Amino acid sequence: MTNKFKLQSLSGMRDVLIEEQVYLKRIKKSVENTTRYYNFQRIDVPVLEYAEVFSKGAGAASDIVEKEMYTFKTKGGDLIALRPEFTQGIVRSYIEHGMHNMPQPVKFWTMGPCFRHDRPQKGRYRQFFQASLEVLGDKNASIDGQIIQMSYDILKDLGFKGINIEVNSIGDGECRPYFKKILANYFKSKKSSLCSDCQRRLKENPLKILDCKEEKCQQVKAGAPQIIDHLCENCHAHFKQVLEFLDELELPYTINPYLVRGLDYYTKTVFEIYEKSEAGAQYGALASGGRYDGLVKLLGGRDTPRCGAGVGISRINELMIEKEIKV
Repeated sequence: MTNKFKLQSLSGMRDVLIEEQVYLKRIKKSVENTTRYYNFQRIDVPVLEYAEVFSKGAGAASDIVEKEMYTFKTKGGDLIALRPEFTQGIVRSYIEHGMHNMPQPVKFWTMGPCFRHDRPQKGRYRQFFQASLEVLGDKNASIDGQIIQMSYDILKDLGFKGINIEVNSIGDGECRPYFKKILANYFKSKKSSLCSDCQRRLKENPLKILDCKEEKCQQVKAGAPQIIDHLCENCHAHFKQVLEFLDELELPYTINPYLVRGLDYYTKTVFEIYEKSEAGAQYGALASGGRYDGLVKLLGGRDTPRCGAGVGISRINELMIEKEIKV
């Protein structure tokens, strides 16, 4: 007896219907206008890449690699993945096409669907639209500020009001290993209070515990050491310059000393941008990113500084509809 055919979309996938298209069109226009103003050039990379492009950059123990990537083997035996984000694909393209020979920095933007095999929930789907802003070849802190400003400008242009930028520095290869030891010692003393995932992360990368959303881990995190107290001279100076840039632009930011990104390739600046409701509740991050100076070299290219952001088009689209923002 055959199973009854289900004429419905897959779990975590959704149709973007007529009434939503007007919002989607407006968001895309805002991204295009902002990137044009800042002289970013469009690049399009494939939906499919070798899985190693993502696992090598994100880190084998990251949630993207362990839980969220759609992977499969081709008939030829190659392990392929649907892109969970744009960053690594753009780096692969930069290396493959010898873009280090172009005048630096190169500034790219792109937009399209990404895929994560995460547990579906409101505002978090397995296929989602995202825009990516990327600068390669410039280590100046003003680039970090420009990426944050562009992300903010897009949201402001779309009519969001209570925008808040959370920013932190997670150091680099010089100061972060020492901080990891301090953090690991703290979490070892609290191990029994951590969730099972974080008990495993304690062995692999204690920084990822700071990114855990479990309530019990949030309570433990509140007393953890802060990396900004342990930055090396170079990272401290870089972070100070980023904050001065944000002050000069009069952007609304707060320093979140426990903000980290869930991927191994980040260095120095990390940020997330939220909108708060009138009641004070905070929606999920609408844009996020930071600096990842080691990623190009990690994927086999030259040592190239890099900074970028992902703008969550699907989440913004849903929130605009919910808030009935006029377009």
